[in-house]
Amino acid sequence: MSKLFHFSGTDDFCPRGSIYPNPKESSLLLSLGRHVDVYFPSRKRSRVSAPFVFSGERFEQKKPSIELLPDECLFEIFRRLPGGKERSACACVSKRWLTLVSNIRIDEISDNKTTEALNIKGVDSEIEDQDVEGGGYLSRSLEGKKATDVRLAAVAVGTATRGGLGKLFIRGNNSSRGVTTVGLRAISRGCPSLRVLSLWNLSSVGDEGLREIADGCHQLQKFDLCHCPAITNESLLAIAKGCPDLTDLTIEGCANIGNEGIQAIARCCPNLKSLSIKDCPHVGDLGIASLLTSVSFSLTKVKLQALNISDVSLAVIGHYGKAMTDLYLAGLPNVSEKGFWVMGNGHGLQKLKSFTVKACLGVTDLGLEAVGKGCPNLKQFCLSKCALLSDNGLVSFAKSAGSLESLELEECHRVTHFGFFGSLLNCGPKFKAISIVNCLGIRDLNLRLPLSHGESLRSLSIRNCPGFGDANLAALGKLCPQLQNVDLSGLHGVTDAGFLSLLESCEAGLVKVNLSGCLNLSDKAVCKMADSHGWTLEMLNIDCCCKISDVSLIAVAENCQLISELDVSKCAITDSGITALARSSMINLQILSVAGCTMISDKSLPSIAKLGQNLLGLNLQQCKGISSGAIDLLVEQLWRCDILF
Repeated sequence: MSKLFHFSGTDDFCPRGSIYPNPKESSLLLSLGRHVDVYFPSRKRSRVSAPFVFSGERFEQKKPSIELLPDECLFEIFRRLPGGKERSACACVSKRWLTLVSNIRIDEISDNKTTEALNIKGVDSEIEDQDVEGGGYLSRSLEGKKATDVRLAAVAVGTATRGGLGKLFIRGNNSSRGVTTVGLRAISRGCPSLRVLSLWNLSSVGDEGLREIADGCHQLQKFDLCHCPAITNESLLAIAKGCPDLTDLTIEGCANIGNEGIQAIARCCPNLKSLSIKDCPHVGDLGIASLLTSVSFSLTKVKLQALNISDVSLAVIGHYGKAMTDLYLAGLPNVSEKGFWVMGNGHGLQKLKSFTVKACLGVTDLGLEAVGKGCPNLKQFCLSKCALLSDNGLVSFAKSAGSLESLELEECHRVTHFGFFGSLLNCGPKFKAISIVNCLGIRDLNLRLPLSHGESLRSLSIRNCPGFGDANLAALGKLCPQLQNVDLSGLHGVTDAGFLSLLESCEAGLVKVNLSGCLNLSDKAVCKMADSHGWTLEMLNIDCCCKISDVSLIAVAENCQLISELDVSKCAITDSGITALARSSMINLQILSVAGCTMISDKSLPSIAKLGQNLLGLNLQQCKGISSGAIDLLVEQLWRCDILF
């Protein structure tokens, strides 16, 4: 054999010599058949999947790549990775890998026994996936252009092992590249702990996407669906079956949702506590009635707005609303006086505490009196744009609602000063706040009223009522001596005389005062208020009171030790007033607004900087006397303060 290994000559196997530098290895003798044995060099076996490319006169072999594997193989690899950190790293490689990783369900993730074996042998794998999975502690929000399938897939992968996604809010813009079924499928598979889902303005989301959510997110409790035109009753059917623990449901602007979907919720979600339906033309009495009768012992909050329901729905509410505490009815054109009368006499709203009615022509004196009698525990009542309500109905309601604490009237033009003062005189001892907004029927008349009857009233708000003047204000001061919060914004008929009479009658001390838009008030009223109520005053708004000058700021600086919020926008304030505020060692302002004060200049910069040591908010908008350089300097110095300029 040695001669064979050292053989040379013209009869060599290879004419140019041995084919090996060291041909003494017996393992190189390979058989190619029965009759021929040749030497062949040792080498690694080539990958079958690696293609050859012909270039010139030789073949070139491409480097092997994992991208050549089909999706099924990559999916099996990804689900066998030891933990979420590794899967997240893989998801960052490409959109293809992100899509594959995001489609792995939690129950499809395989336990890595190889990693456990290595750990037993002492190999440190440093797997950091011991985080709590499925807790649902994280919250994510996607808005506008950021609301895409790719971002949803990234959210699903990133939150899966970091506490779990509990709340997801998506505010789309109805673009062509918005959220589709693909993104919602990723959420359903990677976020089974999802409890709150809010979808707004998503025209590309249909029933298939919500079916994915229903199949994977069985812990869903709160679901908001607003302005999603492609959603139909099929989605609500799937949500009802897949998410029986649903407690809060909001549907708005979904024209394809009707009674069938609402009935499915009624059958499958016995724990529903809050319901809000707005602008859904196909939802009628059948859906509302079936829902209220099915969850009468759990439903506490109901909001019905712009629906084609009739008196039947209100009758059902009055009879089956046994657990209801909050009721909101707005824009119901088919509801008449009979509906409110039957609802009040149904004796089912014994627990109702808050009731709001807006733009319902069915609210009349008779119906409102029945509501007051049928809701003995009502505390907050709001009426807006009820054109048929008059003084008699308001006074009758005040007499029957003995537990009422707060009353708000807005754009009820048939209510006059007689109804306003009559409700104050007839409300119970728990009545604390009244608000009258833009009621054109109120006039300023001298009335003989009993003294100190409304001692429980603490908050008074009369806004944008052009007929309200000094006489009414003086009467209110005598009737309600314990006022603490006063809002008289937009009352052009109030002068110093009326406001001073109110100040003289207030015994408890004013805490919050809003006089914005009271054009006829001057420094006399503000100085008197600072002198007599400065020991309790915390907030003062005299925006657009053009007769207010530096004199008022000096009085505030000297007397108001507790004031934290001051708005003197568009007043006759100069640098001297700002200096007086800065010199005071007693006040501790947190919010200051001098917007539109054109007489303030750069000279106030040191004073504003001194005040800014405690300020959290500063409004310098439309202060034309302050240069941009001074504002830049303030922004640099007052880094803790939110500055508007």
